[in-house]
Amino acid sequence: MSPHYSPIISALVTMLLTLFLSLNKQGMLQDGTSEAEANTGPLPRTGGIALMAGVLAGWVVMIKLWAWWLIIPTIVLFALSVLDEAGGLSAKMRQGGLVLAAVCVVFGAGVHWLWWIPVLAAVVGMANLYGDMDGSDGLGGGMALFGFTFYGAAGLMHGDETFAMMCFSVGAAGLGFLYHNFHPAKALLGNSGTVPLGFLAAAFGVWGWQRGYWPFWFPLLVFSPFVVDATVTLLKRLRNKQGAMDGHYYQRLKLMGWDSSRIATTEYVLMALAGISALVGIGLETGAQSNLLAYWAAIYLGLSMWVDKRWRGYMKLGRGDGDAA
Repeated sequence: MSPHYSPIISALVTMLLTLFLSLNKQGMLQDGTSEAEANTGPLPRTGGIALMAGVLAGWVVMIKLWAWWLIIPTIVLFALSVLDEAGGLSAKMRQGGLVLAAVCVVFGAGVHWLWWIPVLAAVVGMANLYGDMDGSDGLGGGMALFGFTFYGAAGLMHGDETFAMMCFSVGAAGLGFLYHNFHPAKALLGNSGTVPLGFLAAAFGVWGWQRGYWPFWFPLLVFSPFVVDATVTLLKRLRNKQGAMDGHYYQRLKLMGWDSSRIATTEYVLMALAGISALVGIGLETGAQSNLLAYWAAIYLGLSMWVDKRWRGYMKLGRGDGDAA
């Protein structure tokens, strides 16, 4: 079967399996963190199982071309995440698995030793941060759809169809999941989806960089809407020693009256614009690439200042609890 069918297989398997697991609730992992939960009751956290099953089903078509240093860590992290959802693993075991997966990426992709520590930190950090941005309907699946689609487009620009179809399959699985996750959600990703997706976002980013398909900044810009939010939030938590649920900009927007659909579509627009500009930026000279990144830094600074200003006004009116910084 042609690798071109891989994304179709991934989307269909994910969509159908998500539906099956959400209907077959007996014994399924349940959660109540979605905005939709108020009307539908606890939602199954099995979307990640369906999504990763869809990804692997699509990739099976290309099994002879698999990069085993990427596939095996993905499967192991997926299995560990399912076990964590079911019974809970120790933080040491979860992070140890991530570090070992990151080591596989470093050596499998052929990263120069000077970049070992930054790449290890990026892979582990991306896997952890992805889950932080899955607290609103449509965000996790949307990030997969847009981010990996732009990865695939860059791969096609360099004539690597296998690499492109692997990325498109992850994006297509994200689309299949979104059918059930866009507000009002019927299923959630859970750690079984967010951890492997975060790992793959970093791993493909490193792989494409080492193959010369894009500069090191390309993956960061493609996923910048959630990387910026998650990173700034983490820094605020470290500074203010606040709780794990304080600080995300999408959470603040939700508290200030934005519904999940509006938040998700705004993120999609940002990811589309960031991804398109990243693709264009690949072909620019170094100075123009620096200007592109500076423009996006200014955009995110402006957006964060706008949300912070509105949040401070919201807090002064006594309408919520949280950090006003």
